[in-house]
Amino acid sequence: VQLQASGGGLVQAGGSLRLSCVASGSVLSPNLMGWYRQYPGKEREPVALIGERDNTEYVDSVKGRFTISRDNAKNTVYLQMNSLKPEDTAVYFCYLLGGRGYYWGQGTQVTVSS
Repeated sequence: VQLQASGGGLVQAGGSLRLSCVASGSVLSPNLMGWYRQYPGKEREPVALIGERDNTEYVDSVKGRFTISRDNAKNTVYLQMNSLKPEDTAVYFCYLLGGRGYYWGQGTQVTVSS
């Protein structure tokens, strides 16, 4: 399984970005997809997760601002990030947990300027 993320970039505080991640290869169902982020010198932490039945979980700091969604037909997960804050600046990684294990996409940098 390969995960290809896109959509990061530089945005001013209060702005929006949308991350996308496409899974390819032997993607089996059911699976859990999501996004983690990593600050410099810190461990990767979960941001938002979504199951195949659209059950979602968010870290408290992004609730009400970020929305995770998925398109099962396209094996794609999205993260709509609104009202971005400087503290959202991090490298974001997409993630898939399936029957054969877990997989990571390459990181995509999100930078929010104040």
